Amino acid sequence: MPTYVYETIPSKPKEKAVQFEVQQSMKDAPLTTHPETGQAVKRVISGGYGYASKGKSGSGGGHSCGQGCGCG
Repeated sequence: MPTYVYETIPSKPKEKAVQFEVQQSMKDAPLTTHPETGQAVKRVISGGYGYASKGKSGSGGGHSCGQGCGCG
């Protein structure tokens, strides 16, 4: 099950938002309130994991598999 990051929506000007994580099915609707406090929340969109090659830019490291593993 994926883990989603949520953030409380401050109800007062100087109140700070609090982030928390929840494991949910992709089929579940996003939360609208904090499960413990009932405060309004929004889901935070995050970047996730990416792939970074240490090879030449745009060439997949110069290897035929594109992984920079030395096979090419």
